[in-house]
Amino acid sequence: MEIEGSSAILLNDSIIYPEITDISEILGAKKFYLLLSSQLCALLQGTLNDSSLSYQVIITCDPQAIAEFTHKLEQHLDNSSPWRKRLIPYIEPHLPQSNPLETHFNSRLWNILVPEFSETSDVMYEGLRTCEPVEEALRQQVAQERLLNQLIGQIHQSLELSVILETAVRELRSFLEVDRLVIYKFREKYLSTSESEKIQNLGGLVTYESRVSQSIPSLLNVVAEDVCFATIPEYQHKYRQGEIVAIEDVERQYSASLCLSQFLEKYWILSKLIAPIIVEGELWGLLIAHQCFKKRQWLESEKAFLGQIGEHLAVAIYQAQLYAQVQEQKNTFEQRVIESTQALRDTLIASQAANHSKSEFLGNMSHELRTPLTCIIGLSGTLLHWSQEGLNLPVDKQRKYLDTIQNSGKHLLDMINEILEYSNLQSGKYVLSVRYFSLTKVAKNIMQRVSDESEHRRINLELDLQIEPQKDSFSADPERVQQILYHLLNNALKFTSKNGKVTLRVWLEKNQLCLEVEDTGIGIEEEKIPLLFESFQQLENSRRRVYGGTGLGLALTKQLVELHGGTIEVESIINKGSTFTVRIPSQPQNKAKLVSQSEKNQALFTKNKTIVLVESNEEIATLIGELLTAANYHFIWLMDGTKVIKKIELLEPSAVILDKELSKIIEINDSLKQYPETKDTKVLILRNEITSKEWTEISKMGIDDYLIKPIQPNLLLKRVNALIFNNNES
Repeated sequence: MEIEGSSAILLNDSIIYPEITDISEILGAKKFYLLLSSQLCALLQGTLNDSSLSYQVIITCDPQAIAEFTHKLEQHLDNSSPWRKRLIPYIEPHLPQSNPLETHFNSRLWNILVPEFSETSDVMYEGLRTCEPVEEALRQQVAQERLLNQLIGQIHQSLELSVILETAVRELRSFLEVDRLVIYKFREKYLSTSESEKIQNLGGLVTYESRVSQSIPSLLNVVAEDVCFATIPEYQHKYRQGEIVAIEDVERQYSASLCLSQFLEKYWILSKLIAPIIVEGELWGLLIAHQCFKKRQWLESEKAFLGQIGEHLAVAIYQAQLYAQVQEQKNTFEQRVIESTQALRDTLIASQAANHSKSEFLGNMSHELRTPLTCIIGLSGTLLHWSQEGLNLPVDKQRKYLDTIQNSGKHLLDMINEILEYSNLQSGKYVLSVRYFSLTKVAKNIMQRVSDESEHRRINLELDLQIEPQKDSFSADPERVQQILYHLLNNALKFTSKNGKVTLRVWLEKNQLCLEVEDTGIGIEEEKIPLLFESFQQLENSRRRVYGGTGLGLALTKQLVELHGGTIEVESIINKGSTFTVRIPSQPQNKAKLVSQSEKNQALFTKNKTIVLVESNEEIATLIGELLTAANYHFIWLMDGTKVIKKIELLEPSAVILDKELSKIIEINDSLKQYPETKDTKVLILRNEITSKEWTEISKMGIDDYLIKPIQPNLLLKRVNALIFNNNES
């Protein structure tokens, strides 16, 4: 409220609230009215009692007290405030101690406050009529404070947001004595729009509403047409800036917009007062009061109070949003804890199962290794004993003992190689040696390899080779393909009973090699099929004792197939048999040259068959020398020394086998490539282990091939033959 004439100023707290928000802390009173003039100055102060929601009122005309209050007020106003300049004349006491107008004011005030001492009732009622504006202002202030305290109390009690908003709408409509009061919420996509991307039209709907009469049309859930707002300049901008909009006559205000005028007329809106609800700097919605039966001139105090309510509602909304976020994070965290706990349980179970499997594997291996070792030690000890005693053991027995020793040694070597192969695969130290090879030859070789076992078990072994002669060549790692077939056939023979049947089928499907091993064995339960390819697994302890084995064969097979980018499938029926099907795609290679048999035979006579071995270990050198000499190669062994490179250059061998550290190998290889006589010499290196990445780097330096120790005789000869005769066929 504000009154200003030529000689008087009347101010209250609502007028200066936008400039001074913490009035009670600065001025010592929550509410006040200040009258300043040259003839009379008066100050009315109200302090709220929170417990009783009543005001303690102090009225004074003391010039010094009023001057001090005015001085405090003037100091805290903005420099741009229009009131500051007007208050300056009153910051010093200027009225005389004896003032007739003040005496008259005090007398009338006394009659109002103490009516029973008035001489006549007319005087009392005259005083009451004089003080009615003050009483009405105080009544409104108390009602405002009561409503604000109720709203703040609900927010502090963390009630549901819907309860807070419903109560606020209902109580505020009643307090302002408006016909309808609504909360209009903008759609989510409008809440966080940046300045550069702000849309011209706001969109949303009314979410809360209170009406003085049911006859008034409801706006609840009504969506205003966005196009109606397009003609209003800076429609969204002013609300984002916190501006409170009061419109006394909407018909006149929006006469230029037919769309909006029709919308307002449809819902009986004659006057409206709008305050924004701004949550954390973003426009969340609007608090709107409507007059539907008559137009209304909105007071400044009503504007300020609606703005205050909007600010408190923004706090409640932000609090609800934070609570929702915390609740969502809590639920997410709880879900993650549940998932993590379950994952830990699963990991623990898997770890326990793996440990159990490994323990069983170690126990089984002790038996599997002990059996051939016992044969080797026992029979070799017998032969040694007879020779030391000077006795002659019959030749047939000696041969039988030696055959048993050799077979036990081979069996032992196969198991050790199987474990080493698995270890290399697990550690990623496995490299495919891709080249073209004959499918027919590989299939017949592997059938020959397991034929003794099938005859011993009296199992019918068949080969179904569905390969046309012109399509017999395939690109992959032939040794690994043979290994895959060996494990599958060996597994089939192991679990097929006497007079049973094992069939190997080989055919091509487009660019894929298909290998199928079918048996008439004991079969596999469907639920146990996934365990077949697990490491250290055999399906039952009793089976392990009956059938033996390391439990790595099928796991190794699966990894070799996958190393080729292939797949392996199993079909099985209990007591009927099992079928394992492998599909391997043709492998890309850099060099693929097919050599006819006549060319190979001719090469045997024309090629230089000198092989030089650079090796410091006598046992390895002796083994390689015997193997190459037996294969009709001219073998030369060189110990490590300073003149190794010179000797190799003089000998001009077809191939060099190097068992040295990598730096020495590179030095020898580089020297050989420098001379015309040795630039075509093939280089084969021996390594304890090698990764795919290492071999890629080494092969770029001109190294032709490699072998992993311990030396496998058959593999050594195949690799050497391939190097000498450019024969890429196994």
